[in-house]
Amino acid sequence: MDFRLKVFYTVALRLNFTKAATELYISQPAVSKHIQELEETYKIKLFERNGSKIALTPAGEILLKHTKSIFEIYREIDFEMSSFINERQGLLRLGSSTTISQYIISPVLARFHQKQQDIKVNLLNGNTEQIENALINKEIEIGIVEGQSKNQSIKYIPFLKDELVLVCRSGNPLVQESEIAVDDLKSMRFITRERGSGTLEVIEYALKQIGVKMTTDLHVEMQLGSTESIKSYLLNSDCFAFMSIHAVGNELKNNELIVLDVENLSIERYFYIITLVGKSDSLSELFIQNLSDYYNLKL
Repeated sequence: MDFRLKVFYTVALRLNFTKAATELYISQPAVSKHIQELEETYKIKLFERNGSKIALTPAGEILLKHTKSIFEIYREIDFEMSSFINERQGLLRLGSSTTISQYIISPVLARFHQKQQDIKVNLLNGNTEQIENALINKEIEIGIVEGQSKNQSIKYIPFLKDELVLVCRSGNPLVQESEIAVDDLKSMRFITRERGSGTLEVIEYALKQIGVKMTTDLHVEMQLGSTESIKSYLLNSDCFAFMSIHAVGNELKNNELIVLDVENLSIERYFYIITLVGKSDSLSELFIQNLSDYYNLKL
């Protein structure tokens, strides 16, 4: 593998020479030298430099596209050749949305590592939109997300059923209510995830079915970027949130949070494994098989 391409790839992703040097364990002048050599080889600029900021030129964009494909082939070669000697090796780049990263995927990763110790897994965390974009840009091979945007270039495989429930702290005055009326939702204060969250999209759709628009009918006190931050906020306020039942198991068991039933509202969804349409490789298939085995699923 041409190390200069690895340097170029890292700089292109980070758009920062200093960060690329740190990631590659080389000096910043060395990074600049490798990029300069590539530009001399192709007789064209790969980056536009504007003070401390850099951006890919059209030629740089083309080289990045081909470099991603080259690295993908190398990754598949490493894995498939190592399989011949029963020493499976390689790198799997996995992306997972927040709830799944924190509460679903960790035991699977631990078991996978026990069985395949020479396979390195890099896990990218983000919301559903970010994970889908990473897949499309070939920064990951597999994603596991909370929503389904129906992007035509992405294959969605239903993975695990989930339920979104309304929760609040156990000391909240409304916990005495046997059921929350739909109209009561409009006088309550809510904490939600940020835009781009698959969870938020599912909640908005379900509320719309019972005549409630989140953007106009609900009082959203704050949008937070992670499930853990929402739980912490709830424990220190009288706010409410719709959350995955998988995310609040410990808090329910410890009687810190309480689930409230809402009249005529049930929010069920699936988590999805996502891959690019028409794109498959042996390492990704191995991981998906381990995932299905762990949860006794037929994918």
